[in-house]
Amino acid sequence: MRGPRTGSAARLGLMVLPVAFFGVFFAYPVASIVERGLHVDGAWQFGRIGEVLGDAGIRHVLWFTTWQALVSTALTLLIALPGAYVFARFDFRGKEILRAVVTVPFVLPTVVVGTAFLALVGRGGLFDELWGVRLDTTVWAILLAHVFFNYAVVVRTVGGLWAQLDPRQEEAARMLGASRSRAWRTVTLPALAPAVAAAALMVFLFTFTSFGVVQILGGPTFSTLEVEIYRQTSEIFDLATAAVLTLVQFVAVGLILVVHAWTVRRRETALRLVDASLTARRPRGAGQWALLAGVLLTVVVLILLPLGVLVERSFGASGSVLGYYEALTSDDSGIFLVAPIEAVGNSLSYALAATAIALLIGGLAAAALTRRAGRLVRGFDALLMLPLGVSAVTVGFGFLITLDEPPLDLRGSWLLVPLAQALVGVPFVVRTMLPVLRAVDERLREAAAVLGASPWRVWREVDLPMVRRALLIAAGFAFAVSLGEFGATVFIARADNPTLPVAVARLLGRPGEINYGQAMALSTILMVVCAVALLVLERLRTDRSGEF
Repeated sequence: MRGPRTGSAARLGLMVLPVAFFGVFFAYPVASIVERGLHVDGAWQFGRIGEVLGDAGIRHVLWFTTWQALVSTALTLLIALPGAYVFARFDFRGKEILRAVVTVPFVLPTVVVGTAFLALVGRGGLFDELWGVRLDTTVWAILLAHVFFNYAVVVRTVGGLWAQLDPRQEEAARMLGASRSRAWRTVTLPALAPAVAAAALMVFLFTFTSFGVVQILGGPTFSTLEVEIYRQTSEIFDLATAAVLTLVQFVAVGLILVVHAWTVRRRETALRLVDASLTARRPRGAGQWALLAGVLLTVVVLILLPLGVLVERSFGASGSVLGYYEALTSDDSGIFLVAPIEAVGNSLSYALAATAIALLIGGLAAAALTRRAGRLVRGFDALLMLPLGVSAVTVGFGFLITLDEPPLDLRGSWLLVPLAQALVGVPFVVRTMLPVLRAVDERLREAAAVLGASPWRVWREVDLPMVRRALLIAAGFAFAVSLGEFGATVFIARADNPTLPVAVARLLGRPGEINYGQAMALSTILMVVCAVALLVLERLRTDRSGEF
């Protein structure tokens, strides 16, 4: 049997490649941006931090970033919690298909989300045509898009736990004289609190670092930290201000991740759960049927309507129903050096390469984290999550200024884009594979080791057969998020090899009906690819509770 030292050595060995990967392609570019911004003429200019934070315009950006994240989180919880209850406690025809539908927005690129709402509430959009109402360049468009994007986070995180709570506990409280509301408030709500807190923190994290949605819908009026970092870096070229804002976002995201990790650990240890398939039943009574109808109406209005309008606007060009799609095959726009349709092939190639990298790095990292042990492992786990919250704009620009000299001269290499995309994919691989790896009986590994199997053979013979399906699901998530990565790719994707999100953003940035139509067409293609990937994931999913 392997001793503690052997296990620790194996864990450290598994960490080597992920730590090196994150050190070179995450920590080094981010640190370089900070160093170039605050280290001037051989001295650190820490006074610049006070100057930047004292600027009224920057304080307004910080205030708006926090305010819109808080409001977006509150609205998402308000709208999505009834859906979480319906998916947890009700059994109805088409439930699995509906679960996939509500998850589609979460895997969509933020550029597509912004484009869909632009087609709904923007100039010439559905609301503008029917009622003369435009919401683009208003905060309402941003908030609605954030609810659209994060609805599934609450439904699946809270609903997944809710489905596994034993309903007999609440029934026992009712038998002891508690009213329905008091039984829910004193029994169910405390049990759900960790899941609600975890979902709220994830929504806050995604909206606090929002970029594509605000960039497309907010116009010049509204700016989040991420958008301001992009503006200071690419338009003003004020690296000092960008560095300070990056540090502010890094600290804020670090605090969010610490609190989120605490809520997840609490959820893992504080509850007794039952089989989710035993708690769902058909709705009873007018009230429950009305609740189901209300959730279905919410899904239609909030999710299906924007996506439907996006698809509708991709057709109907003058002279041909498929005119905008046909225009994608021409390179006459002057925006790209190639036909826009080539962005489809580029994105698929980049995403496949990024998925392979994310599976390698994330798989090794998940194996290292299988045993919960010590501060080193917890710190390693936190490191893996940082790319979800640290400015992707900073990472992308950091790639340009750091990976341009031997032995890491990659600025002219096609690998630069999948490397940046893999940084976002790795956390999804780890979070998907880790629960399954931790569920493998440790005695099986120990028995294989006693029989003389090496750590690699133990992984191949014991772990891999049990986690093969989770590995496929992790690959699907990594592929979807890589396909839609925008913040870093917008800096490093070349004009002769644009990705789909970059192509959509650049087409929207140019006036003209044909450019707008091509953006809608490319967004529809990207949406379909992501939706197909999600439907495959639903078929592969082993945990039918639906929890993320």
